[in-house]
Amino acid sequence: MVGPRAWLAGLFNRSANKRPEKSLENFTPFQEKRLKKLQERLQTPFDETRPDHQEALRSLWDAAFPDVALTGLISEQWKEMGWQGANPSTDFRGCGFISLENLLFFARTYPVSFRRLLFKQGGERATWEYPFAVAGINVSFMLIQMLDLQSEKPKSLPGINFVKLLGEDETAFDVLFCSAFELMDAQWLAMHASYMEFNEVLKVTREQLERELSLEDVHRIKNLPAYNLLYQ
Repeated sequence: MVGPRAWLAGLFNRSANKRPEKSLENFTPFQEKRLKKLQERLQTPFDETRPDHQEALRSLWDAAFPDVALTGLISEQWKEMGWQGANPSTDFRGCGFISLENLLFFARTYPVSFRRLLFKQGGERATWEYPFAVAGINVSFMLIQMLDLQSEKPKSLPGINFVKLLGEDETAFDVLFCSAFELMDAQWLAMHASYMEFNEVLKVTREQLERELSLEDVHRIKNLPAYNLLYQ
């Protein structure tokens, strides 16, 4: 792979290591309703012509750089946030509008953590760092695969347990995204990783989250050990 676009494509095309598991799902009607609503979000592509999508993108910029005026939705400024080019909409093609919603939720709900990761403020950083925004899209995509959300009902234990957590908190996927992003960055630092090792870091992050989502004493999304990283 050469260059950031190949890097992004390599992550999106990475095949998920799925193990066939016995179907364990036994969801309540309320949990199924929450799951369906989340799956509907997954089906929404980013549309740069929609005013609400444009506004969400502007809001993300304002959250990241409140003191810097954005010159346009197509601007070289976006590269400062870790988009691949001047038009962020091209990066959403692999995951859709939900990946922007995840980033915006992160910025609004955990602003200190969001800015720490955006500006790479913690730890001994690599010379060649991961691009923040594109990494966020890949975290969203990884979670969708890990939780088997594109199936009618998840059949893996982490996916089944997540739906039960979703029944307790409608924002569970967005909170999990924030926790996963923090965990990914912590793994990045622990592994002394650099740009081209992002695939491996994301793989290790996924494995850790699968373990956490399989714990018997996790009854709320904020019970996950990774959630504590948001307040370190």
